[in-house]
Amino acid sequence: MDFLGRLPLLVLLIGIAGLAMLVPAGYAWATGWRAIAEFFGFSALLLLVVTALLAVATWGRTAPQRANGLPVLATMLAVFGGLPVALGLPLAMALPDTGLFNAWWEMVSSLTTTGATLYAADMLPPPLHLWRALVGWLGGLCVLVTAVAILAPLKVGGFEIMSSPYGRDERFQPLPESAGSRRRKRQAFYSAGSERATPSLRAMRVLRDIGPVYAGLTVILWVLLLLAGDPGLIALVRAMGTISTSGISPVTGGVGAHSGIMGEMMVFCFLIFALSRRLWPGAGELRASDSLRSDPELRIGFGVVILVALVLFARHFVINIEQVSDADSVSTTVAVSLRNAAVATWGGLFNAMSFLTTTGWNSVDWQGARNWSGLQSPGLLLAGLAMMGGGIATTAGGVKLLRVYALARQSERELERIVHPTSIAGGGRMARRLRGEGAYLAFIFFMLFALSIAATVILISIHQIEFDTAVMLSVSALTNTGPLAGTIALTPSFESTAGIASNPWEGWSGLATLPKTVLAGAMIVGRLETLAILALLTPDFWRR
Repeated sequence: MDFLGRLPLLVLLIGIAGLAMLVPAGYAWATGWRAIAEFFGFSALLLLVVTALLAVATWGRTAPQRANGLPVLATMLAVFGGLPVALGLPLAMALPDTGLFNAWWEMVSSLTTTGATLYAADMLPPPLHLWRALVGWLGGLCVLVTAVAILAPLKVGGFEIMSSPYGRDERFQPLPESAGSRRRKRQAFYSAGSERATPSLRAMRVLRDIGPVYAGLTVILWVLLLLAGDPGLIALVRAMGTISTSGISPVTGGVGAHSGIMGEMMVFCFLIFALSRRLWPGAGELRASDSLRSDPELRIGFGVVILVALVLFARHFVINIEQVSDADSVSTTVAVSLRNAAVATWGGLFNAMSFLTTTGWNSVDWQGARNWSGLQSPGLLLAGLAMMGGGIATTAGGVKLLRVYALARQSERELERIVHPTSIAGGGRMARRLRGEGAYLAFIFFMLFALSIAATVILISIHQIEFDTAVMLSVSALTNTGPLAGTIALTPSFESTAGIASNPWEGWSGLATLPKTVLAGAMIVGRLETLAILALLTPDFWRR
């Protein structure tokens, strides 16, 4: 680990990308796609050779004094913007008519766990579906690792609302511990203040704890989906798309097309890991509450999911009951309504959880939920869920639930002060922090997020794209929820193509080069978040 820790983070990730290409290469060779296997094998060999050369060139260099500072954010920006060029090499070779630009765009979408695609699901060979899902899976793991190793020390990515501006711990007051306490050593293990720890070394340390759990959950869900009835590749891609919240799928249609409602229930349970970072190991210092029951992200997440399902249920049920005047027919109508409502309610629950975690999958019962509630255009509802997002430091995108919670508590406090001007709010130091500086920073982020949407809409509308299409594509990219663009009928664009396998009716592949580039940049901004990007523009970053 010490040897790898001395290498630049970008060099490490290039090597990991080369090793990852061996997985679809082996699968393609075993399933008879020999040409695609050779493409992946050649690309893997090329990246491994480049990694070795860069490792030799950078070996022995002294780590910069600002290794824990803003230049690390520039490295992350290079990872999400430049590494997809290497990741897209086998895709560009397997689809000669698509071009390297479209392959880069597809890999940016996968690596940022957005899940938007330029291609029709039935037009891509299975090894390419596996590669897209694997890149999205690795992108989710990268987010979990870098959130603790890089973003948390810099107080960006959602950590700014929990950090004290006075340099002291405002979370809890634990009992004093001995000098040799295991807990104290573990906190030092993740400490970003260590001057000797390079970003690569910190990332390797965090990966050592998170990696096995991340892979283990994926394998468990894969086995459960296989037992529920999903074919092998579909089950594996679904499992990787669920844990990473990438929403990448090798087929069209609902999640339960093969596994039924049991498969959807399994996916629903594993999506809960995207609601709070405290469900992952090594998140002791990232907690916003002292107990799991009082965790604000879990409470507001489950509350929103249940509220959406209840609204969809009650909207039609009340109207249906009011239209029945005959007492004898009431019982029959109610029985039929309850049976249909049970199916529709599950569709609402699953879709609410899916889009809240920015996964973007639809339930097989979602159409029934729409018909039951009379919801003709669900795009606005699902876009709102995607904009709220999941927990901070998780694989989910969006604004993040903790920021929503901070603003809600601040609003509640202001209403209390109107009724009782001299009241004193309780809740502990962490609650006061969230209501004060935390809510202020959350509001700033909301404004920056809104400005990002406006800027993206303006830039992609240069090519005369319909306004509703531009808005949905922008929100989909900035929230890292690619399937969101398929929730409404977008006006297709035919200014460009991604080859014979492209699908312009989904709203992505037919766009011209400029809108595609802007949307790819929006995906990266949504993944790193606006505050982190703005931190790169500060004078301190450019000052020697």
